[in-house]
Amino acid sequence: MWFDPACPWAWIASRWLLEVEQVRDLDVRFHVMSLAVLNEGRDELPEQYREFLRTAWGPVRICIAAEQRYGTDALRPLYTALGTRIHLGKEERGQELYVAALTEAGLDPALAAAADSTEYDEALRASHEAGMRPVGQDVGTPVIHAPGPDGKPVAFFGPVITPAPKGEAAGRLWDGVLLVAGTPGFYELKRTREQGPIFD
Repeated sequence: MWFDPACPWAWIASRWLLEVEQVRDLDVRFHVMSLAVLNEGRDELPEQYREFLRTAWGPVRICIAAEQRYGTDALRPLYTALGTRIHLGKEERGQELYVAALTEAGLDPALAAAADSTEYDEALRASHEAGMRPVGQDVGTPVIHAPGPDGKPVAFFGPVITPAPKGEAAGRLWDGVLLVAGTPGFYELKRTREQGPIFD
């Protein structure tokens, strides 16, 4: 799963995938994409969303810095620590949050300095590109890559869900998502969102 820690929909999908791991033969691996990178040069965006994107650089840079130092497995506990604070705790994205999340994840809190540095941007863009290439640029996060019915990988945006299904309901949604994603020529299934994110 490719995630941006600032996105509430990605957070809910990530919690759903962790539920799916409990009821299906699935090993979730987390990777970083960036809504800030995705939306570069889109001047038509509302000012409120542009402000959101300005503050979205910090968490993705920290995730990439942690991945560079500790490996991809570090992203799971770090994403959980960041997401819990951002989405459940409603904490402001900033150094205090980043240091606390890194510490909780057992990682060097000094990596919080990466939030304001461009040092890891090349690696960030490479991770973003690896996630987005198979699905295109007109989607956001979550992006999921999974084995298709013929063993070849399939990639898709979504699902956008709220709240995250639990137990066997999570497994059934996974089964259905894989079924449609693995169907050649299937592109979209959508309805109007009538409620915001529910973090149950």
